[in-house]
Amino acid sequence: MRETTIVRNTAETKIALSLNLDGGETVIETGCGFLDHMLVLFSRHGRFGLTVKCDGDTYVDYHHTTEDIGIVLGQAFRETLGDMKGILRYAHILLPMDEALILAAVDISGRAHLSFDAAIPAAKVGEFDTELVKEFFLGFVRAAGITLHIRQMAGENTHHIIEGMFKAFGRIMDEATRIDEAHKDEIPSTKGLLV
Repeated sequence: MRETTIVRNTAETKIALSLNLDGGETVIETGCGFLDHMLVLFSRHGRFGLTVKCDGDTYVDYHHTTEDIGIVLGQAFRETLGDMKGILRYAHILLPMDEALILAAVDISGRAHLSFDAAIPAAKVGEFDTELVKEFFLGFVRAAGITLHIRQMAGENTHHIIEGMFKAFGRIMDEATRIDEAHKDEIPSTKGLLV
C-alpha cells in the first residue's frame, strides 16, 4: 500500500496528516475554511485518501498553517513514493474553471523547483491571504523534491483562479504517481534513480 501518516509539531503548528495515493476518505480540518476547501478539491480530483488535522497559530494569520501543511503533504508524497519505481513521473493539464484557465505540469524528478506565474487579482479570499498559495506550493515542492509549473493563462475571479490551481494540481499528481504496469519494476530515469 502506498500510504503514510506524518505527525509534525512545531511552536507554530501541530499537524497530523495521512495520505493514501490509491484512494480513501477525505477529512480536512486546518482551521482555515478556504484552505480546507482547496485541499478537499486537491484530494478529490487526485483521487487520494487524505486526512489533515492542523492546530496552528491562526490568531496571527494563516501563513504558518498553509506553508507547514504544504511541507508535510510534500513529505508524505516523497515517503509514499519511495524509490519511485514504476511511476509515470510526468503529467500536465490545461484546466478550465469558468473564466479561469490554469496550466499545470509536474516532473517527479527528485529535484525541487517551482515555477509559479499568476496574476491573482484580490489580496484575500475571505480571511485567507492569496499570496499564501505560492507559499503552499513552495513548501510542497521543497519537501517532495518535485518540479512543478503552474501558469494562469486566463482568469478574473480570484476564487476561480486558485480553485483551478488546486484541481489541476490534484489531477497531475494523480497521473504522475500512477504505476505504469508495463514498466512497474523500472525507475523512470536513464540514471537508474531519481534525485
